[in-house]
Amino acid sequence: MPHPIMFDEADPILNRVRALALALPDAAEKVSHGRPAFFTTKVFAYYGASVKVDGSHRQHEQAVLVLLDPDERAGLLDEDRCFVPAYLGPSGWIGVDLTPDTDWGEVGELLDASYRRTAGRRRVAVLDSRR
Repeated sequence: MPHPIMFDEADPILNRVRALALALPDAAEKVSHGRPAFFTTKVFAYYGASVKVDGSHRQHEQAVLVLLDPDERAGLLDEDRCFVPAYLGPSGWIGVDLTPDTDWGEVGELLDASYRRTAGRRRVAVLDSRR
């Protein structure tokens, strides 16, 4: 049985995340477990997440999940807008809640960092050549 869709295609915050993620070399989007996932050969970001609280899941519908260096991740976890997502958190992923007032430059940097951890040397070299 497929997972239900857990996002609104018209969500303006999703559209901002999508634009940033798909600007990275060879990036593509698919729906995984009912949520948008951005990937090359491996996923580097998800849109939306949940956190297990007292035996049930609390949704973070407008959030981006990224895989960061452990030191960078630890620094972000001190912030209220950041959380350890269910399922992916133990593997090093972190969630960042997004709002219309989000610093989109920072979101771009987080996506860039996660992409660099998952995309492979050839794609990272292409990314570096664009700068």
